[in-house]
Amino acid sequence: MKIFAITNQKGGVGKTTTSVNLAAGLASLGQRVLLVDLDPQGNATMGSGVDKRNLGHNVYHMLLGLAKIEDVSLKTQTGFDILPANRDLAGAEVELVDMPQRDFRLREALATVADRYDFVLLDCPPALNLLTVNALTAANAVMIPMQCEYYALEGLSDLVATIRRIRQSLNPVLEIEGLLRTMFDPRNTLANQVSAQLEQHFGAKVYATIIPRNVRLAEAPSYGMPAMQYDRSAKGAQAYDALAREVLARAGVTFQETP
Repeated sequence: MKIFAITNQKGGVGKTTTSVNLAAGLASLGQRVLLVDLDPQGNATMGSGVDKRNLGHNVYHMLLGLAKIEDVSLKTQTGFDILPANRDLAGAEVELVDMPQRDFRLREALATVADRYDFVLLDCPPALNLLTVNALTAANAVMIPMQCEYYALEGLSDLVATIRRIRQSLNPVLEIEGLLRTMFDPRNTLANQVSAQLEQHFGAKVYATIIPRNVRLAEAPSYGMPAMQYDRSAKGAQAYDALAREVLARAGVTFQETP
């Protein structure tokens, strides 16, 4: 089971869009996928077609040991499972502080379903808090979505340092799987310069797939569906399909497309 923490301490870089659409893309290629919404805003939940306001159990209950994954998991129309979240999750921050093994709650929960999924995607909040630490402790790979702009490089160095600290203290197998360029506009000179710098410094860690700025991609969440369900012909949907294939190729996974 490959567990990706999809994270960036900077907000608005496409973490949730990537989490939802990569989950849909991998599921369409025959993979068993679980998406875990770790953001109290619950955007990945809503974007997957699940109403965050009408949940019984959610990730909050699972992290606090009040429910099992089976009680929380929901099947989406796109074929992947989701552990949904809503504002309840904000309370977990406070309540986890005094709990035993607080950094390992997610890892322990996911260990119970290791044989059921090929990929687990963890949609992290845009902050280095206990929820993100739980994700980085549970994951074996980190995917970093980022815009190609000046401040993104500064934030990236902070994130790399954070990942290094987590690897040293909590999770020695954690590795940066790849950097994903999102919201990319090839007409923007600075974007092209930053993209070239990323390739120079990180080499093969930079995904070949680039996610473009795309209106249909931005519209899809308001309809509660991934872009490839909303408009499979859109450039954004095609880009995430390509990313799913690249992820599988890197993992050495042969796949069969579902109809």
